[in-house]
Amino acid sequence: MKNIRKTQNILKLLAGIILVGGTIMSCSDLEIEGTDSIIKDANEAGFQGVSDPESFLDNAYNSLRGYIGDQANLYALSEVTTDEALVPTRGSDWGDNGIWRQLHQHDWRADHAFILNVWNQWNTLHFQGAQILSDLTNSSAEQDANAYFLRALGMWVILDNFGQVPVRDPEAPIFDDPIVLTGQDAVDQIVSDLNAAISGLPEIGPGTGVGDATAPNARPGKAAARYLLAKVLLNKHIYLGTEPNSADMNQVVSLVDQISAAGYGLEEGFFNIFRRQLDKETIWFIPTAVGNRIWNGLHYNQAPDQAGGGWNGFSTLAEFYDMFEGDPNMNRGTADGEPLDGQEERRGYVPPSGLAAGSFEGSMDNNDDGFADGSSVGFGFLIDQQYDYDGTALNDRGGNPLTFKRQFTDGSGQVSLINNSETTGIRTIKYNPRYGAFTEHEIFFRYSDAYLMKAEAMMRAGGDPTTMINELRTLRKATPLESVSESDILEERGRELYMEFWRRNDMIRFGEYTRDWTLKAPSAVGDESKNLFPIPSSQLILNPNLTQNPGY
Repeated sequence: MKNIRKTQNILKLLAGIILVGGTIMSCSDLEIEGTDSIIKDANEAGFQGVSDPESFLDNAYNSLRGYIGDQANLYALSEVTTDEALVPTRGSDWGDNGIWRQLHQHDWRADHAFILNVWNQWNTLHFQGAQILSDLTNSSAEQDANAYFLRALGMWVILDNFGQVPVRDPEAPIFDDPIVLTGQDAVDQIVSDLNAAISGLPEIGPGTGVGDATAPNARPGKAAARYLLAKVLLNKHIYLGTEPNSADMNQVVSLVDQISAAGYGLEEGFFNIFRRQLDKETIWFIPTAVGNRIWNGLHYNQAPDQAGGGWNGFSTLAEFYDMFEGDPNMNRGTADGEPLDGQEERRGYVPPSGLAAGSFEGSMDNNDDGFADGSSVGFGFLIDQQYDYDGTALNDRGGNPLTFKRQFTDGSGQVSLINNSETTGIRTIKYNPRYGAFTEHEIFFRYSDAYLMKAEAMMRAGGDPTTMINELRTLRKATPLESVSESDILEERGRELYMEFWRRNDMIRFGEYTRDWTLKAPSAVGDESKNLFPIPSSQLILNPNLTQNPGY
């Protein structure tokens, strides 16, 4: 019965709706359509429930396409603020008033647009879940389970990034300020919701065939909820400011074992995981275009037959690239992917040419030039000379060799984030244009992450994860380790999960987010206040129950 929710510790969540100058405003851009729910004037009945829960859920899930597929907002906060990604300014390209540089330097402000957008988007998501869960909404058990999952996901993203979660009962008077959950209260709420989601969501095993919006894995099942619960418990001590709890770590192990029992597992062929086809790795994918992951780092002259070429922005630090086995200056492979510079599989390769049209499943030849579209673009880390389809060495727009370089230097040769040339920075790519320039299939939860969470939890509970880590390394054609330390786990997660939203979260958990790296502002080194983003300034005014995070 729905009224049981009121006797459980389930606090109803954020609308951020307040009355300003006689007009109903939203502190979190919460647009509520009249076809989905009914919110009347403050002097009338107020929230009347969601009239069409299934359509409302569809809208909530559809919003994730933008939240996850974007190269800004949550992706930028998760990746560009770390040693894994940076976006230098090349001439006027990617200047954007310094918005990208500030993230990598840890020099952001409370009015940073991406920070405000993340606050608005993910608070909106968990409030949508709360609206479904209202006693005024006539929803089914499975719809409720999806709502619990969405509420937990939205709350967790806000907790992880901001440390405090504003919450509101949809049925509360709009004059009431949203309460704020932090620490144990926030964790307890998220865990409670995820347990409810696990109970009510369907058991969805690994998928096969094309992974599009109609595939079961495009919606979360029990495995996705277990994955997220494991993620919350693994990070719980960070949110509480305590040491890791063995009981929590043992539960992480148990949750991952349950995911394995549902049929999920490690896959051979690392870069095949990021094709449109489903496999044992894919726990939950978002049917959103992966074009941002492809084009934001490639040069303008790479694969010009698709999307007009790359956008020449995102790059990685040489120190991150150096975590992988192989030659530090070259990452070559044969056209069909055999490594030539001693690199492990996950570091990928730069091919010497493209592949013939029809040489692999799904290849296209829209130009009728005999080559598979996009097949001259490599995988993983692109460094040094890049090549055209016919093996011709590519040039940049100024006629200089298109050689991606380890360092970021300006016109005077100084290491800098501004005045870079077109070729500075090693580029990263997992989703390849040869499989579709804007294929709608971005993996959000995958099994390798769960596997590594289990290994880490074992270590934090006093066990030895060396065997587990070496099983993964052997599968990825990397040299086994004699023993595994905390730093080894962090590096292994970086090698496996780069470009997948997790680097910031991982670095904070291992105490590495505040360390120095190339082009970070010296004043930010060691500054633990950067482990949380600031509460957007406008939200502090709208809700007096919020307090600005330390250091801002």
